[in-house]
Amino acid sequence: MPGLTHRLNPRGVYRGAALTLVFASVLATAAATGSLPREEGTAAEIKTRSVSSTVGSVDREEIAEAAADAEADGKSGTDAAAEVVSRSGDRWGAVYDEREYKDFEQALDGSYTGVGISAQRSARGDVVVTGVQPGGPADLAGVRKGDLLRTVDGRRVEKRPVADVVALLRGDRSGAVEGTSVVLGLRRGARSWTETLYRARLATQAVTVRRLGGEPSSAVLIKVAAFTKGAGTAIRDAVRTAPGEAGILLDLRANSGGLVTEAVTASSAFLDGGLVATYDVHGEQRALYADPGGDTDRPVVVLVDGGTMSAAELLTGALQDRGRAVTVGSRTFGKGSVQMPSKLPGGSVAELTVGQYRTPAGRSVEGHGITPDVGAGSRAQQRAETVLIGLGGGS
Repeated sequence: MPGLTHRLNPRGVYRGAALTLVFASVLATAAATGSLPREEGTAAEIKTRSVSSTVGSVDREEIAEAAADAEADGKSGTDAAAEVVSRSGDRWGAVYDEREYKDFEQALDGSYTGVGISAQRSARGDVVVTGVQPGGPADLAGVRKGDLLRTVDGRRVEKRPVADVVALLRGDRSGAVEGTSVVLGLRRGARSWTETLYRARLATQAVTVRRLGGEPSSAVLIKVAAFTKGAGTAIRDAVRTAPGEAGILLDLRANSGGLVTEAVTASSAFLDGGLVATYDVHGEQRALYADPGGDTDRPVVVLVDGGTMSAAELLTGALQDRGRAVTVGSRTFGKGSVQMPSKLPGGSVAELTVGQYRTPAGRSVEGHGITPDVGAGSRAQQRAETVLIGLGGGS
């Protein structure tokens, strides 16, 4: 992701040593925010015109000056900048140190540095391995789904927040990188043992596709964990290769966002060109457009919840406003502000709110979210499948 970009950043929701946790596989974590490119001529072509604006809660020069003064005094420029942003009242403003920002960019490329396991805390308080990435360090060492994670580098994890366990596995606090070792204490039934793993750069699987039934014309479920690099093309390919007139269930639940260009590419799978969203940056109005040639006939249902954020809300709003999909689930998060990153002295990066985006119908997402056409709770997917059948999208 070369240069500086504009972002729709959910980082302010989750703070800590690890990057924003956006994938269901908590320990195979990566970060994702929305990113709008400077380049033109893409699916997210930018059109601009001058408008008035009062957006901008803190001056970037003030933050840079604070960081420079701290560095000159032998203190942390990152901490000084973060203090200024905190005082500004910018809800979504954030400051990354150089290491965090490098990991952040890596995550947006659809990869992360780790050992390739996902886990969650059980009702008993144990940290249970819920998935092992094929070919990753944990898989090669024989770690299996259902194993209990007891220690990381000798530190017990049963009472630690999962985010802290993530930080230990990734080595965030020690500055660990690809190739560094981490010792896991594991238990499987009556067997307890330790395993030394070496962190590797692993690819995330942001988009998964499967049939909802056994018939050739069955509807297709496309689950999007985050809009990392390549996700939009994967969605478009899945739609293009779906059988006949089979419907599409696009599952955006717990999707905290990602690269906005990828969300716009995804919209191009369902729209024949036209407006996807508008946004402003320091009073300059801009618009995002889908590429022509999308499938406009196939029935589509979008599944959302309170974890649907940022770029995922942008796509949901576009398909809803354009009458291209029925949305099912619960109200989305409501993250529709735009952040612009700026490099600071010492290598850190500050991201400050500079504007907001709106859906094609002019609705503001920030603080409001998107209300689905059909409300559904714990049985949301079943309800969505029923709606899709009613639209003639198969079973």
